[in-house]
Amino acid sequence: MRVFLAGASGAIGRQLVPLLVADGHLVAGTTRSESKAAMLRELGAEPVVLDVYDAEALRDAIVAFAPDLVMHQLTDLPDDPAEIADFGAANARMRDVGTANLIAAARAAGAERFLAQSIAFIPGGGPESRERHEQQVLDQGGVVLRYGMFYGPGTYHEDGNPEDGPRIDVREAARRTLDYLEAPSGVVELVEE
Repeated sequence: MRVFLAGASGAIGRQLVPLLVADGHLVAGTTRSESKAAMLRELGAEPVVLDVYDAEALRDAIVAFAPDLVMHQLTDLPDDPAEIADFGAANARMRDVGTANLIAAARAAGAERFLAQSIAFIPGGGPESRERHEQQVLDQGGVVLRYGMFYGPGTYHEDGNPEDGPRIDVREAARRTLDYLEAPSGVVELVEE
C-alpha cells in the first residue's frame, strides 16, 4: 500500500514510519522542517517538506505520490507541556483547516482510504473542535483513531505515564494503528485497558 503520512516527524509518526515500511508499505511522510527530512529518510520514508496550510502544495504533493491511504497524524502543540493551554486555538485550527486540506488533497489524488488521529479525552477548550474534526473524517468515509494520552519516547511523558485520563504508550499506539489501515469507516478508541 502507498501511504501518505502527514505528521511523520511527530511523536507517533516517528514510530509509525518504520512499522509501515517493515510491513511492506511505501511511505511518504511530511514534516514542516527541512532539518527533519534526513531523519524521515533514515526511517524509510520519502520526506515531503511542506505546511498543511499551503493547500496547493499539499494537494500537489499528495497527487504526485498517488497514495492508497492518507493518514493524518498532525497536531499543533508546543514542545513545552506547560504551554498547551496557549495552543488551543492553533490545535483547533489544525483539526479544522488542516483536516479539510488533507481531505481535499486526498480526494484530488483519488486516495481510497483516509485515517486520522483524534483523542480519547475532551480537549481543554471543550469537545467542539474534536467533534468537527471527526465529522469531517467520517463524512469522507474515513477512520478516526481516538488515542489516549501518549507516553514514551518523544512525548510529554517520556519517563512515565500521564496521571489522568485514558493513556497509551506511543509505541503501542503505532503498532495498533496498523490494524486499522483497511478498517471500515468509524471511530475506534486506542487506549490501555
